[in-house]
Formats: sequence, C-alpha cells, structure tokens
Amino acid sequence: MPYTDGVICAKVARYAERVHHPERLTTPLKRVGAKGEGRFVPVSWDDALDEIAARFKEAAARFGPESVWPYFYAGTMGHVQQSGINRLRRIMGYSNQAKTICSAAASAGWSAGTGAKWGIDPREMVDSDLIVIWGANPAATQVHLMGLIAQARKQRGAKLVVVDPYRTQTADKADQHLMLRPGTDGALACAVMHVLFRDGWADRDYLARYSDCPERLEAHLQSRDPRWAAVLTGLQVEEIEAFARLYGGTKRSFLRSGYGFSRSRNGSVNLHAVSCLPAVTGAWKHKGGGAVQSTGGLFDLHRTLLDGLDVPAPNVRVLDMSRIGPVLTGDPKDLAGGPPVTAMLVQNSNPATVAPDSTLVRRGLARDDLFLAVHEQVMTATARYADIVLPATTSMEHSDLYTSYGHTFLQVAKPVIEPVGQSLSNHQVICELAARLGALHPGFEMDETEMIEQVLTASDLPGVEELHALGWLDCAKAFEDSHFLSGFGHQDGRFRFAPQWDRDGLPELPDHLAVTEEADSEHPFRLITPPSRHFLNTTFTETPTSRAQARRPTALIHTGDCTALGLAEGDLVRLGNARGEVSVHVTPTIGIARGVVAVEGIWPDECFDGGRGINHLTSAEPALPAGGAIFHDSKIWIKK
Repeated sequence: MPYTDGVICAKVARYAERVHHPERLTTPLKRVGAKGEGRFVPVSWDDALDEIAARFKEAAARFGPESVWPYFYAGTMGHVQQSGINRLRRIMGYSNQAKTICSAAASAGWSAGTGAKWGIDPREMVDSDLIVIWGANPAATQVHLMGLIAQARKQRGAKLVVVDPYRTQTADKADQHLMLRPGTDGALACAVMHVLFRDGWADRDYLARYSDCPERLEAHLQSRDPRWAAVLTGLQVEEIEAFARLYGGTKRSFLRSGYGFSRSRNGSVNLHAVSCLPAVTGAWKHKGGGAVQSTGGLFDLHRTLLDGLDVPAPNVRVLDMSRIGPVLTGDPKDLAGGPPVTAMLVQNSNPATVAPDSTLVRRGLARDDLFLAVHEQVMTATARYADIVLPATTSMEHSDLYTSYGHTFLQVAKPVIEPVGQSLSNHQVICELAARLGALHPGFEMDETEMIEQVLTASDLPGVEELHALGWLDCAKAFEDSHFLSGFGHQDGRFRFAPQWDRDGLPELPDHLAVTEEADSEHPFRLITPPSRHFLNTTFTETPTSRAQARRPTALIHTGDCTALGLAEGDLVRLGNARGEVSVHVTPTIGIARGVVAVEGIWPDECFDGGRGINHLTSAEPALPAGGAIFHDSKIWIKK
C-alpha cells in the first residue's frame, strides 16, 4: 500500500503471538466462581447462546428493553464485525451507546472549526517544509508517519516540531520540543496566533475569504501574548516566540493533530484552538500545508444494512460508554431516568481495565443482579466478571470491510486461517442471538461476504472480489476539497473561529478553558496515561514479546521532582487521589514537564504491585462539550 509501504508497527509484528497464544479462548465458558474470580467451565455454543437470549428476555420483561445494554468499541476496526451489535440494539429497543472512549472530544474540537471530518492527505507530508506533531506520538502509535517525516526532512530539509508534555520517541527526533503542561494547549495556540497577527504572518486575504470573524479574533488575542501563555503552559516566552516565527514564516506547514491533548476536560476547546493556526496563516492554500486530525470522514459508506437504519429508530436513552462505572452503579443522571442496566453483551472492549475510574467500573460489573456476557479472544479483566464468555475470532479469521482514521484507503480482508478452536466472529454471534431473540432483519440472514458485497454495491464501490484483488481503493479527496479551498464544511463555507458550541460556558473564541483538575497542596502532580509503543490499549499485553520489551509499569517523573521527593531509579511509589491508589516503579527523567507524571500503558492490573491498574486514578467526568474520556486530566499525590 502506498501509505504503509510494507511496514508494520512493533505491536502488529507480534500478531501471531496473539492469534496462537496458549491462553487464547477456544470454547464457550460459564461462570462457576464469584464474579471477577475467573472460574469457569466449558459449555456448548447452543447452551451459552440460549442462556444469553433467555437472560436478555428476562431483563426486558422485568424492567423494559432499555435495561439491556450492548456495549462495544472498535476491536479490529472492521465495519461488519462492529456494526451488528448496533443493528441488534436498534431492532430490540435496547439502550443506545455514546461512543466517547476515544475520539469524541477530538472530533467535536476539529469539527467546530472545519465542519468536516477530514483534512489534508497525510501523504502530503513529504511536500512540507515544517511538520508539527501536536499531542501525538506516531513513533509509537502510527509509525508510517515517521517514514513520511523522514522523507520530508531528507528531501526538503523540513523541520519537525513536537508539542507534548513529555519526551516521547517522536519528540526525541524533533528540532523543537514544546514540553507544556497538560491541558494548556489552547493557551499555547492563542499565543502563537497573537504573534502571527502581531508580526504580519497572518494571511489577511485568506482570512477575509475563508473565515468567519478574523477581526474579532485578532482583537481577542491582544491579551493572549506569549507572556500570558508562558505562565499557564510552563514554557519559556522565547520558546513560544521561536515556534510562532517558524510556523508563520513557513507556508508549507503540516499540522498533525493527535488525540492525546483532547483527552482532558477542556480537550475539545484546546483542539479547536490548535486547528485555527493554518486558517490564520493560510497554510491550507499550499501543497503540504494545512492540517489533519482524522481521515475517517472520507469513506462514504452506505450504512443502512450495517446499522439497520431501515428500521425506525426506537426512542431509547443513550448511555455514555466512558461513564460505564456511574451507569452500572446506578447514578440517576447517567441512567437518564430509565431502569438499571441488568444485562449486557460486551464485544471489542475491556472496560474493567480501559474505562476511567476502574474502581467504580468493577464495582458495577460485580453486581449480582447484572448478567454479563463477554465475547473475547483472551480472558480479559472484564471477561473474568462475565457469566458467559464466548470465544471470538481475530482479524486473521474472518472477513471484514476496513476504513481508517489515519490514511485514505478502503480495504476488504478475507480470513487467512480457520477460526482457532470454536471461535465465532462478532457477526456470527449477533446473528445467532438475533434468531433466538426474534430480531428480524436481512443483515441477520447474510454471512460477512454477502453483507460486504451489498454495502459496497449500495455505496457505488467495486465489489468484494474486485476490491480484494485491487488490494485497496484510495478514497482521498481532490486537493481543492481536502484543503477546503472549495469551502469548509459549514453552511457558509467558512472556517469558524467562533464555534457554535452546543453548551453554555465555553469560550466564544479560541482560549484557555480553566476547567481541568489542577494540582493542589494535597495533590501536587498532574497524571497523564499515554499509550505504550508495545500495547494497543490492553490488546497485546498478553503477548510475551510485548511484555518483555515493555518490562513493567513505570512512572516517568522529572529528576528535579524525584530529588525533592528523595526518589531514585526503580523505587516503588504510591500514586493516589480520591479515586484510588496505585503502586508503580519510578524512572527519573528530564524529558517531562515539572509537576507531571506519565504512566504508559495500558498494563493489566495484575502487573502492578498491589493489583490495581492506572485507570483506578482517572476520572469518568466527561470532556466538554460533547463528552469524551479524560485520561490525561487527573491530579495525584506521590508517596514513597
């Protein structure tokens, strides 16, 4: 593929270890021990599916269909394997789910300005003279970008700037690393824009044609200078000035916005502020100039069959997946006036470990009156709380239709090996449950290949065999559209410096929104929980090579903070706040902002001394305005 160029990341290079792992689930299981204990006995597929259907019917009869909550996320990212659970919930009237765990806050921030869910083609990076990686670590999470960056640096002498609270593998390679405090990205962006207007780097002709209120923005930014931002961000005034000059003086500036800095209470506002930069300089006009946050909106799939959209939508509540802890422990606001959740099917997710406020999540999963079925590839922490565990196929064992949020290629994949053991795909399990529940829809009568074929046909795309033979279909937009020269996605075609936030209390123009959980005398540190280059959330945490290379959970703490606390390399410390307490070993480093602690993961709980993982410290509060998990917005104390 032109984007991946035959390279796979360190995680996926070990995929065979996962597929053929000795602890791979191979048969349906029924719980015989206490919830969370992990004691199960094998049962037949018929018995397992019959029990799930019976318990769903029982819950619906007693409390109504909304007491059943099908819970899922991305898994292998394929559309057929993801979507069946939504089709089932729609037809049965089960509770809906807000998909907030990953991209909700970032999408809200990006769309607030651009009105679209795409940006410039990532491949244009090779034509850039300046590349800004803001709140991302592609060396660990999207290695193919590093190849494009290397080309631009070699062929054009491009500069690389990284904005991140700690020295990631990507920041190590940067010409400038802006190591700001978590949650202050909006302040940095405003200060940069202040300099752009002050020093004549703003493209006023572009602004007049393509933006909504440049004069209001310029006046608003008069008081948001680098000195103001330095106090908030912890950066030096000179650092901010230097970056602003470099950005303003480089027309072919490529801004790659990550998800990391959106995972904060003010994440959407911060991301919108950052997205304003290329609109001020007019970088969108140039090849290799502009920005991208996600390419997910490029793929115009006809989703009626996938999601059952031909069935009238039931009037049901929407439960926030990131607030699964409050939902399962009966928070009235989260239950939206409806019944308690008393039955669940979980696919493609491991909320006991990956969702915020793990203590509350596990308390909810441990309820005796909650029936839980988990469809999984390995025995996750969530599966250990299940009443029924079903063995799932991996992406090597089923067909699916794949899009991306990092590149522009649509792909069809076919299985390359037979299912391991008695594993069934998500699609097969949902179809079997639908038959037992009386849920009728054409999608439940098809196999994966038939469904993919019909979706492609309805979308006016090549069929399964043709697309599979091609290898991929490039869905990139034309230059004028991807650069928004034909207009931004809002009705007036203009970039919005003044977003129409669907919530009161948010700034009218780009700004620093002071709503984060700030350090105080009792909790003098801020915690961030960035991804490891060896794990994909909790996927790959069971593979021997990933475990060996990641070694153990580690708290990265500035050497100055370590000296003040009397800490040395390898010391065991406790990190804590009102939500919980975690024990972890220390690595002192100068590569992190003072007062910030980074624990890369997500390690299983049993890998921590004391058996509690890092999300016992993170909050389930939603990002503003539209929700989203805030994994990088926690105050903590440290004790040796």
